[in-house]
Amino acid sequence: MLSNVLKKVFGSKNDREIKKIQPVLEEINQNFEQFEKLSDEQLQAKTQEFKDRIEKGETLDELLPEAFAVVKQACKRMVGKKWMAAGNEIVWDMVPFDVQLIGGIVQHQGKISEMATGEGKTLVATMPLYLNALEGKGAHLVTVNDYLAQRDAEWMGEIFKFLGLTVGVILNQMTPAQRREAYNCDITYGTNNEFGFDYLRDNMSGAPEDIVQVRGHHYAIVDEVDSVLIDEARTPLIISGPVEHATHNYDEVKPLVDDLVRKQTRYVNALIAEAEKLMENDENNSEAGLKLLIAQRGAPKNKRLEKLYQRQGIKKLVFDIESEFIRDKRIHEVDEELYYSIEEKHHSINLTEKGRHDLSPNNPDEFVLPDLAEEFSKIEGDDSIKPEDKQIQKNEIQIEYARKNEKLHNISQLLKAYSLFEKDHEYVVQEGKVLIVDEFTGRIMYGRRYSDGLHQALEAKENVKIEGETQTLATITLQNYFRLYDKLAGMTGTAETEANEFWDIYKLDVVVIPTNKPISRQDNEDYIYRTKREKLNSVIEEISRLHHLGRPVLVGTVSVDVSETLSRMLKRQKIPHSVLNAKYHKQEAEIISKAGQPGAVTIATNMAGRGTDIKLSPQVRGNGKFAGEDGTPYGLHIIGTERHESRRIDRQLRGRSGRQGDPGATRFYLSLEDELMRLFGSDRLIKVMDRLG
Repeated sequence: MLSNVLKKVFGSKNDREIKKIQPVLEEINQNFEQFEKLSDEQLQAKTQEFKDRIEKGETLDELLPEAFAVVKQACKRMVGKKWMAAGNEIVWDMVPFDVQLIGGIVQHQGKISEMATGEGKTLVATMPLYLNALEGKGAHLVTVNDYLAQRDAEWMGEIFKFLGLTVGVILNQMTPAQRREAYNCDITYGTNNEFGFDYLRDNMSGAPEDIVQVRGHHYAIVDEVDSVLIDEARTPLIISGPVEHATHNYDEVKPLVDDLVRKQTRYVNALIAEAEKLMENDENNSEAGLKLLIAQRGAPKNKRLEKLYQRQGIKKLVFDIESEFIRDKRIHEVDEELYYSIEEKHHSINLTEKGRHDLSPNNPDEFVLPDLAEEFSKIEGDDSIKPEDKQIQKNEIQIEYARKNEKLHNISQLLKAYSLFEKDHEYVVQEGKVLIVDEFTGRIMYGRRYSDGLHQALEAKENVKIEGETQTLATITLQNYFRLYDKLAGMTGTAETEANEFWDIYKLDVVVIPTNKPISRQDNEDYIYRTKREKLNSVIEEISRLHHLGRPVLVGTVSVDVSETLSRMLKRQKIPHSVLNAKYHKQEAEIISKAGQPGAVTIATNMAGRGTDIKLSPQVRGNGKFAGEDGTPYGLHIIGTERHESRRIDRQLRGRSGRQGDPGATRFYLSLEDELMRLFGSDRLIKVMDRLG
């Protein structure tokens, strides 16, 4: 209450930050007017002048009003010029607005500027990059993928080159010599992975001439900073090498696990059939509820079970029985009925006694680990064994323990691969390789492998070549890598939700930059359905309606699988559309460039949520009107087909619409079968849906 009163009297912390910048902004614009009189050569000479003034002791803060004005003036003089960026011809048409200048000042101060999608974050970075590069120590722009790194380096690079600075870009396939050349440029673009791995390789290098990051870590701006510094912060970058001897048993245990999975599937289906029979006369039959609980613990994604849960009261019945078992600490009794139990929320699998016996019926001890302390104690206490033989027996027990442990680990990872990882959801298979799909961006993570044998388990499951085991040679987390920089800044459309975390971990402040024009996008309430089928049918109906009205539609999906299901449904309706997911990432720029045309329908996984700008044709904008005669808003319509675990991913999807004051509308379509609703939907929601019928 008091904080709200103080905000009204003094303004929020954010308002005060923006107010402090106002005099600097006025100074930049005054200099910009004065620099109009300069010839191109005189404007370009300013760069050397600034470098000389830094040599004599002038600070970057003192230079800022002039340096930013020089970049703004360069942008104005480039208007109408054409050049190529990432294979596409662009016509330069950007001169920084005041809000973009504010964003640039915030980034120079070593803070995060939160700017709405479409507010020109790429252009904002040019000003602090130019200013900080003047010290001759290098300035880095870190982005989320190679495509954006190359596009932005070529797109913005012409401005820097006009002002006499050099620009480099670090890409995946480059040689050490090419990398060194790029790092020695005044400004270097690249992805977080490339910067991080180059640092690791430099630290492993024995010879000074092999080091590529010669100038160290002076200043960096991290694009999509929340994705890099929060979502992936603890992800280790690992350089690995082959091990001499492979120890995995996947070829040996896969037939056993295949058989176990088949038996569990049959058992679960039988339980569901028995439960259905018991509930014919009594929907609240507790015996039926127990059978369904066992089925849920054994196959939570079973389609028949999901369908049964749509019936009124059944999910609540199972929920209540499960709560009782958990309260009495008896859930293990439920699990012992199964061959293995699945804890979806904790992403774990537990092999039961029944499962262990089934894997080796003739040798029940094959999958039971010996208690080393007890075995060693027995050997030590046995006076009939010679002292020299005692150590031999201990070594034999340790070898046996390691063999069984490795086998059990392989079985556990294979069960995880079958039960918790879906093809075209968590990973795709291309050209005989299992490739991870990034859950935050929807892009394929080339060169990344799951650790702890899980990737090999997925390769075994998909019957592709099981790659050799590796050992870690060098590793660093992104969090620790970015702490190496003397000054770090960031930009994103969604940082405010993690402001406390940015400050606690990186001592980075978040400043929310006002939009250039008011946001006129209409964000609608979610629609919730009982089943995925009902939800997807409604989505198709809405796409069809908007398509025939000439409105462009972007449909956001959480996986490749869902995007392809929607694509098949649209084909049946004969609605032309484009699909953008991890399988078709190479056509990304082309698909996005057409997504704002009248009646365009684009289905995209999360990859369309980052760094992709959808520009609308004048017809779609509505010629100044917000909505048509039937009340349907003009502009781009966003349909989300599921909520993401991270609220920011949902905000990013919404932010694709309504850029620069454009009209638009968004809505999420959810069902009780969605992953999040299934795992974290409370019993209260179940009761509400039951009452609604």
